[in-house]
Amino acid sequence: MVTFEDVKNNPDIRAYISKADESLIALGYTEHSFAHVTKVAESAAEILHTLGHSDHEIELVKIAGYLHDIGNIVNRIDHAQSGAVMAFRLLDRMNMPPEDIATIVTAIGNHDESTAFPVNAVAAALIIADKTDVRRSRVRNRSVAQFDIHDRVNYSVTASDVKIAQDSICLELTIEQEYCSVLEYFEIFLTRMLLCRKAAEALGVEFSLVINGQKMM
Repeated sequence: MVTFEDVKNNPDIRAYISKADESLIALGYTEHSFAHVTKVAESAAEILHTLGHSDHEIELVKIAGYLHDIGNIVNRIDHAQSGAVMAFRLLDRMNMPPEDIATIVTAIGNHDESTAFPVNAVAAALIIADKTDVRRSRVRNRSVAQFDIHDRVNYSVTASDVKIAQDSICLELTIEQEYCSVLEYFEIFLTRMLLCRKAAEALGVEFSLVINGQKMM
């Protein structure tokens, strides 16, 4: 079996993740490198673990989380689909069983909000883990005066916690409204939060969002 550690330590994969993030730096995006993909992998694994899924599914979702943004090396547009094709090639070369490759590729290909759908448990957990990674440390622009809306939204988040229970998943945020109002957060992230709710429903749980102590959805 190809493990998460095998994937994480593969030099080719690490090179592609690094180069993909370099492209996003040039485009002005927030951080999508090793900190992000590792956090997504760990958060997705915690979701499936808490909900009682098998160790095998947990290993697969960690791999999917680590590889999910690799397609940004091709282009930001349709990066989920190009990333799925790249993941197939990489995992096939590592002699991963076709059934496992299929699960991972499907999850990666269905994680971006423009085309996402929680087609299986691995895809659902990946969606939630990816869309809830909102934090100040993802902002790379150090000039507040030059922040765009995505910078302001992420920079405003001083605390972020995904609380996972057997019947619910809750994203709790503390937002410093000097940089971003709650309304601006919803302007950018409403589609993502609705997608998280759909993914949670596919896992048989409820999704909620709490901002500054107030339940928003």
